[in-house]
Amino acid sequence: MRLLILSTISLILMSPSNTMSVTFKSSVEQTGLMELYTSEGCSSCPPADRWISALKDEDGLWNEFIPMSFHVDYWDYIGWKDRFASPQNSDRQRQYAKEKSLKTVYTPGFVYNGQEWRGWFARRFMQLPAGQEPGVLELEILDNFATARFMSQNGNHINLLLNVALLGFDLKTQVNAGENRGRELPHDFVVLGVDTAAFKATNNIYQTKLQLPEAVISAPRYAIVAWVSKRGKQAPIQATGGWIPKP
Repeated sequence: MRLLILSTISLILMSPSNTMSVTFKSSVEQTGLMELYTSEGCSSCPPADRWISALKDEDGLWNEFIPMSFHVDYWDYIGWKDRFASPQNSDRQRQYAKEKSLKTVYTPGFVYNGQEWRGWFARRFMQLPAGQEPGVLELEILDNFATARFMSQNGNHINLLLNVALLGFDLKTQVNAGENRGRELPHDFVVLGVDTAAFKATNNIYQTKLQLPEAVISAPRYAIVAWVSKRGKQAPIQATGGWIPKP
């Protein structure tokens, strides 16, 4: 499936005559990374899924904030297996709880810049916490590879990681069992795959390269998200990303 998905993305990134390079770049100010933990097996999740889908139309998308929807698998046992869910997504949410960033593991659950965020329940998106000024993250996509440079504003860091996620959009599922039985559920910002690589540092400039993440489900539209974190800590330091151009 890696070859199928990466071949699809390669075709998207190809112009009629040559390969097109796509570059994403953050500002010095921290781009807010919003993580939704959700499940098609949870009857409380569709409103949160619809709310995060509406963020496609917000002006600050990709520059001020980046949403990602991680589907967890711990509700699969109640009658419906979420095709987007993975144990890795569930483990990521549990790790936030271990790091005391979440009081408990639940869906729908939001994490913003590494901290539990309950503003969604009041639909107060514009009251997000202010970010810091960690530095500039630049990501270049060429063929099936992502090359990243992080120019830190805060001195030397130890053991920084680059995380790259492939997001899928305009996805729909007809649910035939479980709490959402009989409903068609639309999805956007769905994490289809994540890969990581260690940065190599020269002074305050960090660089690395990795292959685009593996995904087992194709989507009508894609985006790429990259974020910097410390090894052993999930909280993002800086993030960038954007749409993969349609052919």
